[in-house]
Amino acid sequence: MQLSPDNFFANHCVLCSFAVMTADEQYMFRCLELAQKGAGDVAPNPLVGSILVHEGRIIGEGYHKAYGGPHAEVECLASVAESDRQFISSSTLYVSLEPCSHQGKTPPCADMIIRERIPVVVIGCGDPFPLVNGSGIGKLDAAGILVKQHVLEADAIMLNKRFFTFHQQQRPYIILKWAQTLNGMIAGEGKERLQISNSFTNQLVHQWRSAESAILIGTETALIDNPRLTSRIPGGRNPVRLVIDRELRLPKSLHIFDATAQTIIFNTRHEERLGNLYYCRLEECNDLLPGLLNKLYSLGIQSVLVEGGKKIHESFIHAGLWDEIRMISSSDTYTQQGYQAPALPDIQWFKTDHLQTDRIDYFQKPAIMEGLGRIS
Repeated sequence: MQLSPDNFFANHCVLCSFAVMTADEQYMFRCLELAQKGAGDVAPNPLVGSILVHEGRIIGEGYHKAYGGPHAEVECLASVAESDRQFISSSTLYVSLEPCSHQGKTPPCADMIIRERIPVVVIGCGDPFPLVNGSGIGKLDAAGILVKQHVLEADAIMLNKRFFTFHQQQRPYIILKWAQTLNGMIAGEGKERLQISNSFTNQLVHQWRSAESAILIGTETALIDNPRLTSRIPGGRNPVRLVIDRELRLPKSLHIFDATAQTIIFNTRHEERLGNLYYCRLEECNDLLPGLLNKLYSLGIQSVLVEGGKKIHESFIHAGLWDEIRMISSSDTYTQQGYQAPALPDIQWFKTDHLQTDRIDYFQKPAIMEGLGRIS
């Protein structure tokens, strides 16, 4: 059994029925479907899908498949059959994110659109990346191309919530995750580890890990649980392992030091790089979070799955530095005494999954879209 680690269409789509969409919205919805296929493979780039439509017929489709690879617009035009290439200059191009206007790992897509003499471009949302941020739309407009904007904009932004949070708030997108027993405990008496979630949920958690840039734990979780913090699913990508260990107390025998994944140890004592291991020194203070998030931003880490422990979860909650909570509750695990799960803050429920004996509730900050502003 597999569930999508971040099913955009199940969780976020604001339109309740495909039948009531306009033609532009239906085509943009297809762009978003295509974009989702790149999840887990394109970061730090955004998810982008594109289609080319001629007189009501889709003649090309594409999406950004891998970081450093061709962008969605390039893939879309490359997919057009030879017999249909004559129609490119009289077609409408739909793209879920503003076409890029700068030379990066690939040439500017806006320049390609202009060369192909595409007369109309429909865009889901603008691109917050500083080297684009309206300049792609400006290029198209200056070339005489009709540009339509803000089509399924809320959905297009939410699909790239990590990308928008990173560039607009200058920090990673933060997901807090924990598992709790039937009576709300996350650990047993003496902080001993409890096996709370079932095997199906564990598989889903590994998919979550593969979908995020990094995964974070604290000293106590590393010592007690000795987790590997890797994604143990076929084809899964290991996130960067982040560990807060202020005093460098962790023994080198722990799994996090096994060199199987890039690992950063945040501390207040030492700065050193040793292959896949990076000791990152932060300024000594009561609250390391601002310095931690600033450092993660400078390292280009767009999203973090915070797996514990309780103190770290509560630190993020109290500081308001979180975006989403995923809470796993077991219906058949109970402990008489132990450590209570963090108290939920002011949040907004948006989805529940059931995997046999486990219930998974997904929450986000109220009015999350207020933090992901429109670009025009």
